[in-house]
Amino acid sequence: MVVAPLLRLRQPGLRGIGSTLYRSRPCPVESHICSQISQIAGQKAQCFSTSLSRWQSETLDRTRNIGIIAHIDAGKTTTTERMLFYSGFTRRIGDVDEGSTVTDFLPAERARGITIQSAAITFHWPPGDGAGSQPATQDPSAPKSAVSHTVNLIDTPGHADFTFEVMRSLRILDGAVCILDGVAGVEAQTEQVWRQASKYQIPRVIYVNKLDRDGAAFGRTVREVSSRLAVYPAVCQIPWFEGGNGAFVGVADAVNLQGLKWKAGEDGRTVKMMNLEQLDVEEHDLAQELRRARIALVELLSDQDEAIVEKFFECDEDHLAVPPMDIIDSLRRCVLDQSSRIVPVFAGASFRNMGVQPLLDAVVNLLPSPPEAPDPEVSIGGVKGGLRRLLSGDLIVEQDEKAPAPAKGKKKKKTALQADPKDAISKLQSCALAFKVVNDAKRGVLVYVRVYSGSLDRNSLLFNTNLHLSERAPRLLKMYANDAVEVDSIPAGHIGVVVGLKHARTGDTLLSYAGNKPTPPEPLTRLQLRPIDVPPPVFFTSVEPHSLSEEKRMHETLGLLLREDPSLHVSVDEESGQTLLSGMGELHLEIARDRLINDHKAKASMGRIEIGYRESGLGVSAAITKIFDKEVAGRRSKAGCTAIVEPISGEDISEAADEDTLLAETIEGNQIIIRAPGLQVDRSPRNDEETSPLLPPGLDPAALRAALQNGALAALARGPQFTFPMHNTRVTLTINLAEHLFGNETTTSALSGAARQATTAALRDLLAGSGTVMMEPVMDVIISVDEASLGSVVHDISSSRGGHILSLNEDAALSATDASESTAAEDSLPPIDPNRIYAPPDPFETSSVGVEMPVSSSRPRTITAKVPLKEMVGYLKHLRSLTAGRGTFVMSVDRFENMSAPRQKAVLAELRGGF
Repeated sequence: MVVAPLLRLRQPGLRGIGSTLYRSRPCPVESHICSQISQIAGQKAQCFSTSLSRWQSETLDRTRNIGIIAHIDAGKTTTTERMLFYSGFTRRIGDVDEGSTVTDFLPAERARGITIQSAAITFHWPPGDGAGSQPATQDPSAPKSAVSHTVNLIDTPGHADFTFEVMRSLRILDGAVCILDGVAGVEAQTEQVWRQASKYQIPRVIYVNKLDRDGAAFGRTVREVSSRLAVYPAVCQIPWFEGGNGAFVGVADAVNLQGLKWKAGEDGRTVKMMNLEQLDVEEHDLAQELRRARIALVELLSDQDEAIVEKFFECDEDHLAVPPMDIIDSLRRCVLDQSSRIVPVFAGASFRNMGVQPLLDAVVNLLPSPPEAPDPEVSIGGVKGGLRRLLSGDLIVEQDEKAPAPAKGKKKKKTALQADPKDAISKLQSCALAFKVVNDAKRGVLVYVRVYSGSLDRNSLLFNTNLHLSERAPRLLKMYANDAVEVDSIPAGHIGVVVGLKHARTGDTLLSYAGNKPTPPEPLTRLQLRPIDVPPPVFFTSVEPHSLSEEKRMHETLGLLLREDPSLHVSVDEESGQTLLSGMGELHLEIARDRLINDHKAKASMGRIEIGYRESGLGVSAAITKIFDKEVAGRRSKAGCTAIVEPISGEDISEAADEDTLLAETIEGNQIIIRAPGLQVDRSPRNDEETSPLLPPGLDPAALRAALQNGALAALARGPQFTFPMHNTRVTLTINLAEHLFGNETTTSALSGAARQATTAALRDLLAGSGTVMMEPVMDVIISVDEASLGSVVHDISSSRGGHILSLNEDAALSATDASESTAAEDSLPPIDPNRIYAPPDPFETSSVGVEMPVSSSRPRTITAKVPLKEMVGYLKHLRSLTAGRGTFVMSVDRFENMSAPRQKAVLAELRGGF
């Protein structure tokens, strides 16, 4: 009785005898049973969907996407190795000096002991199987670090030449750990990456490393954090020096009011914990300083968080009685709220295996999960907004409202574009950002992606909104530095790798859409996720293949390098034919050469920069007439031409012409004027074709102009004295119809040869008379330095390098680079009050040690100058030495200028090898 209705329900759409009979007489009992079954099935489906959604939400809440940022040699890779060891990911601690680290796996990285490209790695803290193995509920009174979390960590480079590598990694992070050298304090590259992190509103914590070294000053570093980074340091730990001024043995925790002591020489797994009463007995001065640190921490948080103020009053205004969990919650709220400008500060010595476990706890407790991170910026058709607004459909509606009204007759297209944009968003399966491309020798091209919404599944069709093409994702990987595990999908909030994409580049936005359509609906095709501006190159070098047969292979390899690193640029010098590779610095190009030759096995070599000098006349030549009379391809060719050569300046170039002028055009700084007195030109009204009855058969005015112009350009490509191309030169070519044209013998090749011979002869006549002079490229240079280094940089530019200072101002932001970009919000913030900064005293601190740098001396300044290109070769290294590594610059070609006689003599001697 029950089976038949179930069978009928399974096939509701069938057409046939059975289905017709069953539908003709519905049974009341059958209907009641079916309704009950439908209710049960719907409840189970809803329960399963709710459970799945809750599990995904909890998994995402227990995920941290963090990066390690710092100046070079601050200890980023060393700290990362300890994190991997304590989490159980590795069984031994890698050493940077030995080249045995997990994240520095490139041969060039291990040879130099520095990080060149960022590495992504996943581990769990506290050690476990991640969020999936944890119970559904957690004790609200326990910190988040009591439960295992999945940590996706990215170790970034610290060298200034690899600033772009840091930039493209920062924008996909939810939080960051900024590591400072306890001896050097806040260094140059730290300030740059800090500004970049502020641009993307990334919550951060600070870890002061290397406190075991002589000269380490934790207090001075904390004061520099406030003055140089313009934030309020919330000191959560203070260093524990044995006896007050002895060896560094641990840290005192101001949040939990306890001391953590590590035994020297061990791997750091065993930590001795002491409460405040025990510290009073063993280290009384440290216990007293810990109380002052706790008071300062609560006072600082009270200025920004009302909840901690209420808790403070509940504890009878006793700073020490405030529960640690309330302080952790308050710190987390302040870290997530960028306007508070409060950044927690921790202490340790990673190389001595001290302080890393509390830092990992801080990462889990204080840094945001993907849902808590700031809404990533997206843009559609020039309209910018948050990704969450896009997914809700508000951004699309706003974009449609701002779109201009279409012209008449295009109402149908407007209706198609505006047909329920929220419906288009609802079918968006995933949205991901390709933030890095790596060419792996074994796996091929690996595209690192951060998934922002939905789930990126294997074999899904990905639409590239930058290139407007679709590619299928055949394989997905979860990367563990150089090792990988294949997965079926990458959920939202996670970082993974797509293998097999042939066109995706750094910065591309990838979308997958329901139905596997090759192209999503119109608004989505213009979606851009956090677009990145590539900084301009400041250093150039030439790349030459060993033979012509290797040239194609070399250009293919350079294409791979450009896809991996968009901060590299490749161009071809039209004069010399050289392939020029430009990058962010000498080390940057040195690494590119190593990868080109050693990794990709390209048979090529890189030389030093070749500067394209020019040559210009100093007077006017006589009118030189030449007759070209030769046999070309078995046919006699004869034509004549008269040429006059004279120098011009950029202001003198004019396109004005009289009725006898056939052409007046400026090409690459030279002006070519072609005159043909008495030539009649007839123009067809239908197709604008030009004819002339005075020209020989088969020759029209357009061919005449092209032939004479090509001949003049060929002659100007080589100067008469220095063999450099001519510049700022005007060539006037005159055709006498009676004397220079010879009927059928006059061809385009003959005219071109006559123009070249006449122009070359005029250049030689110019050399015999007034002579010529060398010209050199002069660059527009914008240099960003701090106030303390301004004088030395200005003196170096104006005296040592022969440059001209145009302006000095206080606008620090270079328009072409993010390295020193400062947001308007940062500029409007009030200055940091030094009286609110707590910093513990440093061992052996005197009145001259630990004094914070005045704000005026660290104020950024911008120098605008014009400098010869020759003096700018290798300038980046010199600028960093003048500015303690804090100077940056961008430059572009302005114009060519005549060289003075002494400078011309010196350059010629260098070119000829007379150093």
